[in-house]
Amino acid sequence: MMNAHEGQGHFLSGKKIVVSGAGISGLAFAIALRKLWPPSIEPPVVVIYDRDAKESSIGREGYSLSLNGIDRDSGLYALKQLGLLDEIIDLAVFSVEDQGETGHFTMWTHEFRPMISVRPKAIADLPTAGMRIARKDLRRVLVEAASASTEIHWGTTCTSVQQLEDGRLRLRLVNEELAETDEECDILVAADGASSKIRACLRPDDNLEFAGSVQMAGSARFEAAIPSPLDINWGGVLTGTGAACFFSRVDQHTLVWALSILELEPRSKYDNHDPQQVQELLRQVRELGKDIAEPFKAILDATDPSTTLVINAKDKQPFPHDMKTGPVLFIGDANHAVSPFAGNGANLALKDGWDLAEQLCQSSNLSQAVKAYDKRSVPRAVATLKSSRWRIKVGHATGMGYWMYRIFFAVAGTFISLLGR
Repeated sequence: MMNAHEGQGHFLSGKKIVVSGAGISGLAFAIALRKLWPPSIEPPVVVIYDRDAKESSIGREGYSLSLNGIDRDSGLYALKQLGLLDEIIDLAVFSVEDQGETGHFTMWTHEFRPMISVRPKAIADLPTAGMRIARKDLRRVLVEAASASTEIHWGTTCTSVQQLEDGRLRLRLVNEELAETDEECDILVAADGASSKIRACLRPDDNLEFAGSVQMAGSARFEAAIPSPLDINWGGVLTGTGAACFFSRVDQHTLVWALSILELEPRSKYDNHDPQQVQELLRQVRELGKDIAEPFKAILDATDPSTTLVINAKDKQPFPHDMKTGPVLFIGDANHAVSPFAGNGANLALKDGWDLAEQLCQSSNLSQAVKAYDKRSVPRAVATLKSSRWRIKVGHATGMGYWMYRIFFAVAGTFISLLGR
């Protein structure tokens, strides 16, 4: 990767890189940088800070996410580059099969009749075109891989950054006891999520935008098997009444659901420790989803109240780096936040981490690396944002719009079946 630098050093050699956030993108970056760096050149020092304690950060995420393998911008391809694909494949909740009827994203009618099942083809050298994995499992694998060569400080938040006269950065760090310290570094990789404190500090007008939809969600736990057809496939139900519902298995006995509607304004904070708020949320979900056939009601009956939540769908346009605020690089949701409707957030995060590390390793200076990285990252984030907004429109369609989409999906589904895909 870096033959041009062999024997002559590298502009990052001996420098200090701080990564703010031990999420998917930040961890992928740290792993990739270590993997790509040749042993003959002095490496930079990489330190990660994350606001959460290690146990709560990895263990709290009771939902699954989608990884695809349809092109070189996919999450599964990034995991192959990171050397983690085999381990991740073994943890799959669903995996797209070339033959058979399992592991597909499916759009159902309110009676759970399939309209279309998506069966994409994997690119060469990947064992599957797509899969779902529990987010906590993906995070655990990434944390273990990153920890082998990178120091991670848990329970510490990077709250602000200031550029010094010599071009370096001074960071303000706050730990769990609210004690504040300062630390200097040469480069800051902001990977601290959609509500990035670094972005708020340096780009205060670059805020999240409400995408017009609210999700009411929860996790259902079954002693026996998850009811059909949600035991073998995952996807969404279109009702035509303005409500849509997403379902995906997390493990053999746990299913996540999320019913969404369009609203003009985001909802106020929801407290799942308040029995009255939980009761009202489940009442609304039952009413809005009253036309959805079983196992919908059984799923709600099996829902753990402590897992219920309200998600205001928000997103944000990506931005290229102008470096006016110094050597601060934004990746993942800190740069281009996506809502749950995107279905591509983890893929973007993994590729952002790899691509930034790769460009830093291959380039002769920071400006060149960032320009090359933006050329890759920004277009795919723009495409994902457009796709997400389209999904919101389709999922909540009513009247003639709903029937047009339903006919389209039915015809497309038949065509795909005839092609054997």
